[in-house]
Amino acid sequence: MKLKTAMPTVIALDVSLSMSRPVTGTECPEEYQRRNLAIHGINTLLDFMSTNCRLELTSLVVFSYLWEQLVGFTRDFESIKAALNKVEEYNVTSIESALTGISSVINDQWSSITPCQAVLITDGSTGAGHRSLQTLLHNWSKHEGSGTSGDEKFPLPFPFSCKLNVVIVGNPNDAEVKSAIPMFEKLVEINGQGGEVIVPENSLGLKSVQTVFEQLAERCYSPYQGSLQCGHFKCPVHLYPAPDPYRKNHDFELIDTEIGDTLDILGFLDIADAASPQTLSRHLVFPISSKDNKTDEANKDIKTEDEDETATSHDDGKVPAFTVLLHGSLKVEGMVALTKVGPDWYGLLYSWADSKKKSNLMLSLLEPGQEPINWLGPINNLAPISDFPDPPYGEDDNKTPFPVRPLDKRSYAQSCVVWIKPSGLQSDLQKVLRHARKLPEKQQQFYKELNRLRRAALGFGFHELLEGMATMLERECTMLPGTAHPDAALQLTHAANALRSETATDIAQMVMPLRTNFSQDD
Repeated sequence: MKLKTAMPTVIALDVSLSMSRPVTGTECPEEYQRRNLAIHGINTLLDFMSTNCRLELTSLVVFSYLWEQLVGFTRDFESIKAALNKVEEYNVTSIESALTGISSVINDQWSSITPCQAVLITDGSTGAGHRSLQTLLHNWSKHEGSGTSGDEKFPLPFPFSCKLNVVIVGNPNDAEVKSAIPMFEKLVEINGQGGEVIVPENSLGLKSVQTVFEQLAERCYSPYQGSLQCGHFKCPVHLYPAPDPYRKNHDFELIDTEIGDTLDILGFLDIADAASPQTLSRHLVFPISSKDNKTDEANKDIKTEDEDETATSHDDGKVPAFTVLLHGSLKVEGMVALTKVGPDWYGLLYSWADSKKKSNLMLSLLEPGQEPINWLGPINNLAPISDFPDPPYGEDDNKTPFPVRPLDKRSYAQSCVVWIKPSGLQSDLQKVLRHARKLPEKQQQFYKELNRLRRAALGFGFHELLEGMATMLERECTMLPGTAHPDAALQLTHAANALRSETATDIAQMVMPLRTNFSQDD
């Protein structure tokens, strides 16, 4: 299933020579390398994800002085484990290379609004020379605010939503690790999107490293488990991905709230009434079977992915769940369920189709507050229509007051030209050229788009665009095929001359079609 609400994870493993140092101590009767401990910890994390986050998409990146993506984003955790057993040793450590690799991998496959997680695993070595972490932070402090570190762009903060977690596979009592921890904490702070630096307690060994990755898994990948309630109907559910707490400074207050254990459905609205409000995040809603509850309580048996999917498909299909009834009803009736998810915090439950054949129950979280959908007014003022003795909106039962539209027309409601990015201007120019190549059939559309671009160029003071458009039209005229209509060349030449005329910069004037013997009006 293609999941648009996925929270991709990038695991970045340090494979420099320092990771090959042996580990000795009471916890390691055998001689292990730090790289072996790191791989053991990653396997622990993958085992947890395969049990609790089977929909998680994970990619493996290794780095030293350069970086390389060994495994693309996948739900096949066994392929990542197999790749870990084949990693090779390289030269010096470069944390900048790791951050650049994480950014590149995510940018290539995900949009900037997709929440991601990055887990950087190293031994506390900060590198040497001009690409060391110390030098990188020193250059950043000198150019703070400009987004650069010397001659190159600083890789943080990430240009997308991404938590950065750093796991140091090193002895916390070592001087090297002690000096490195503040530097990595500074990286997390610069990124400013959450995360932490985790170090094993006391000594370094298999057990302590496993504990560190278990803590990381519990904090970042534990699924949300709660209860979905509607009147007397109640069903245990879990949300994927797990919703984050909401912490934000507003004008006169700091809002700090978390989603509660109970998702309480308050009522139902037509999809047209809810329209498309601003949302914080989207989460798939899955029922929790009794078998899942027992597994969570025991938390001992770890199955393979194939066994889990087979057991789930056989058992869950036979157990009735309120979520299935709710999903089917919302889909058939074309409605959404207004749901209270926490103190003064609401969301919308609805049927979300990822393809023509598959659909799921989805929860979209709204902004906390009493008016998350401003055209509905305060949520506390909403009431069932049955509470009114007479039809509140007239005799027509299908009439609805939502959304409430203003009487006057807003300026931002008008169709306007937006050229924030070069692609917007390029798209508009290509539209004119497409109509130009279909003259005279598309004559009306051609002059309409031409005048729209001309007005926009004059409004922005972009007079050079007029000459550029004239040149493009002349070029199109010379490239007309021999089978083209004679009127096409005449209209293109006329439009190009009009864009160069004295009245071209008069916004009140319009470029009108040339009347010819081939015109349909004659």
